[in-house]
Amino acid sequence: MAERVQQPPAKRLCCRPGYNPACRQGQRAGGVLCGGAGSALGGSGKTHNPESLLDIAARRVAEKWPFQRVEERFERIPEPVQRRIVYWSFPRSEKEICMYSSFNAGGEESGTSGDNTDDTQLPFLRGVTLLEGGWVDNVLQVGFHLSGTVTDPATPTAPELVCSVSVSFDRCKITAVTCTCGNKDIFYCAHVVALSLYRVRKPEQVKLHLPISETLFQMSRDQLQKFVQYLISVHHTEVLPTAQKLADEILSQNSEINQVHGAPDPTAGASVDDENCWHLDEEQVQEQVKLFLSQGGYHGSGKQLNLLFSKVREMLKMRDSNGARMLTLITEQFMADPRLALWRQQGTTMTDKYRQLWDELGALWMCIVLNPHCKAEQKSSWLRQLRRWNSVDVCPWEDGNHGNELPNLTHSLPQGAHELLHKGHTSTTNLEGWVGHPLDPIGTLFSTLTESGRGGEEGSNTCLDLSGTRITPGAYTHHTLLGDGESYVALAVETALIGLGQQRVMPDGLYAQEKVCRNEEQLLAKLQEVEVDDSLVKIFRKQAVFLLEGGPYSGLGEIVHRESVPMHTFARYLFTSLLPHDAELAYRIALRAMRLPVLESTALPGDLSRPHHMVSVVPNRYPRWFTLSHIESQQCELASTMLTAAKGDSRRLETVLESIQKNIHSSSHIFKLAQDAFKIATLMDSLPDITLLKVSLELGLQVMRITLSTLNWRRREMVRWLVTCATEVGVYALDSIMQSWFTLFTPTEATSIVATTVMSNSTIVRLHLDCHQQENLASSARTLALQCAMKDPQNCALSALTLCEKDHIAFETAYQIVLDAAATGMSYTQLFTIARYMEHRGYPMRAYKLATLAMAHLNLSYNQDTHPAINDVLWACALSHSLGKNELAAVIPLVVKSVKCATVLSDILRRCTLTTPGMVSALHSRRNSGKLMSLDKAPLRQLLDATIGAYINTTHSRLTHISPRHYSEFIEFLGKARETFMMAHDGHIQFTQFIDNLKQIYKGKKKLMMLVRERFG
Repeated sequence: MAERVQQPPAKRLCCRPGYNPACRQGQRAGGVLCGGAGSALGGSGKTHNPESLLDIAARRVAEKWPFQRVEERFERIPEPVQRRIVYWSFPRSEKEICMYSSFNAGGEESGTSGDNTDDTQLPFLRGVTLLEGGWVDNVLQVGFHLSGTVTDPATPTAPELVCSVSVSFDRCKITAVTCTCGNKDIFYCAHVVALSLYRVRKPEQVKLHLPISETLFQMSRDQLQKFVQYLISVHHTEVLPTAQKLADEILSQNSEINQVHGAPDPTAGASVDDENCWHLDEEQVQEQVKLFLSQGGYHGSGKQLNLLFSKVREMLKMRDSNGARMLTLITEQFMADPRLALWRQQGTTMTDKYRQLWDELGALWMCIVLNPHCKAEQKSSWLRQLRRWNSVDVCPWEDGNHGNELPNLTHSLPQGAHELLHKGHTSTTNLEGWVGHPLDPIGTLFSTLTESGRGGEEGSNTCLDLSGTRITPGAYTHHTLLGDGESYVALAVETALIGLGQQRVMPDGLYAQEKVCRNEEQLLAKLQEVEVDDSLVKIFRKQAVFLLEGGPYSGLGEIVHRESVPMHTFARYLFTSLLPHDAELAYRIALRAMRLPVLESTALPGDLSRPHHMVSVVPNRYPRWFTLSHIESQQCELASTMLTAAKGDSRRLETVLESIQKNIHSSSHIFKLAQDAFKIATLMDSLPDITLLKVSLELGLQVMRITLSTLNWRRREMVRWLVTCATEVGVYALDSIMQSWFTLFTPTEATSIVATTVMSNSTIVRLHLDCHQQENLASSARTLALQCAMKDPQNCALSALTLCEKDHIAFETAYQIVLDAAATGMSYTQLFTIARYMEHRGYPMRAYKLATLAMAHLNLSYNQDTHPAINDVLWACALSHSLGKNELAAVIPLVVKSVKCATVLSDILRRCTLTTPGMVSALHSRRNSGKLMSLDKAPLRQLLDATIGAYINTTHSRLTHISPRHYSEFIEFLGKARETFMMAHDGHIQFTQFIDNLKQIYKGKKKLMMLVRERFG
């Protein structure tokens, strides 16, 4: 709490009507201890004497009546009576003090300004520590005012601090606090807590005085003068100016102070008109909320705002009027948030975290306006306030379908389904969903009912007791409510089941749809806390049957609207709850809930003329389900739960498999289910469940069929997994997927993954195959490979050759497929790759043949001197050269036709002149002449002329757009060209003529031609 040092002014003026000074002369003005005469039982509570009638009456008066009304009601109040009223007016419970000095009873935070989770830093617990450490001193109670000093002991980082604390109270509530510590916070500081608890726990040690005005009434004039003079003398630097001002006004006949009867007394308690409520620093509440909102959700501000909301709930729970007061302050700051206007101006929506805060705000206002203990005038006041806020332009609208504009769902259902909907006695479905509704009626009712079923105190979360010890609340218990033995918890569970099973339309908008999912999960989380016993099992059974036969009001009825909220998450909870008690009913519920009509594209039975996917709540609109991925994942989780439970039961597994194949449309989720089934079937602690393995395989095959013609980044993973699964099922499964590969895999997948894996040694070892089985499997793999090569030779030919290596006929067939496809269907890259493979396998002539076919598809322009195919061209020429003169003579025309790059041609030319042709002739029964080939004769003469021509053409091409920074590079290029020219017998003459032509044609490029002259003359 922001404790200000300055004491607030007295709330009322005090005087004694009919007061006779003479009757009080000489009476004792001293005080007595709070636990004095007649207070033994009410003070410490250590004796067992019956309470006096005085204390009983005084306590009741102190709780309900303002002291001013007591004074007005009775002309003269005996001093003992006054003392007992004053004594009983201080709060006697520590619960409220704890509430106003910590965020919540089990607060996870130490305050509004940080994220410290140390409970010892809670102001309440720090106050308890100060009290128990004896750091509270000079405690004095004067009327309805308590004061004292509280010392913060010295620490390694801070010196000792003595704080002056004062507390005003009325009718068992603390109405004002001040402390010199200077801390500014929403709640009471530790020093206020320490002083207040001192008064609660040790009333007998507190010296009690009547209100100061009563003491002054007992003084004579001389005593009053002495009192005032001593007071001024002790505090002359502080009060002397004020004292002189007051004296001047009192001595002035016409002053305002003389027009008023009586004088203010800050210790005399509240007036009749004062509102009786606990002290709440409104300014600090507003400042803190404004600060948190300005942080925009950063630094844990959303968490702090939720803690403030929790504090409001705590106040409302204790029927503290400050709950509505604090919520009003928070709402004002929310309405003043500048981001609302900005979002409205930009046409953007608020963030999800911010929407959740507004939802909580609305839910709290619902709690306030529906409070049965509120007076009619209070509700009228709040209604006016809510209308005023609602009229502001920036006030956010609720996102989603929650209003009377929703259509009748039955109007959109296909004909023939109405008789099923009318099984109940109604013809309409639900306009508003209870789960996901802004006011959360089911969640609120569930919490209300379970509060009475809690074994722990107040049914709240883990909390702090008044001594700072953590208390864990008890589990839900079945306290009897009705004569038939039904309990609050049973009613709460039944309420939740009814709400969760309600058929309701998916609302519009992302946030509203997310809220539906979030509220459902929150409600199910609460249900999970309830221990299921026999009485609840009966409720589960009853509600499950009602839901299955419930007609249009049930989300698990035989026919549901296409845009109804799916029941997957709810059904999974019902399934797991019912399974140990009624497996048949559990599976009926889960299988019924597996459907997802919004993704269906077929008509319902009885209405073949109308496609089901055209059914919509709003005509001509395809539904936008922003949470569809989450819904599909929940559908997958439901299916996985059923698969796990059905292990070992062939009939159940078959039924679940059919439901999955019919209702799940996402390949990734089907794949996940296949993987889940595989894991469950192959657990290490048991033998494989062959039935579940077959289910896993069937699901995997479905995934393959679904994703065959669509792009999926997990496709290779899926294919590999399917082969693994088929291997676990057995050799017949592997043979089956290879026989029907064209419906499951692409040719590339079938050859590079499926057939290759099947023929691997690890598969043979895993299956313990004999030679006959190995050969049969290999034969199927080779047949698959050849079929794939025929269908897609570009990508499968090499794999087919590899797979057919051990079978001559199959290998020759694969090679012929390559030759047939080489002319039209294969690129030079693919042909070069296969040609290299053939050379590696010891077929150089076949490699040569494929290389020449590849060269026919190649085209290298003059400037492609870094083309990736250059290495293949060089390899092909080297292979031809090694085979002999005839092969080289045959390939050079192809090179001359396909390659226009001078540097590549010159490289080939030099390689051909370094060694004699036919280096591998011994391997092919040929003779090697042992002589180098002449550049003046074919085929090298043709290659030399082509190389010189390429250099000339490339030179002219470069000079067309050459820049000075490329001059040196160009000169180096001419140097390489001269080396090639010199390989011809008249090369010197040709190069000289070439240079002279350049000088004449490009004489305008003077600097470049000067460099040419310097280098080449």
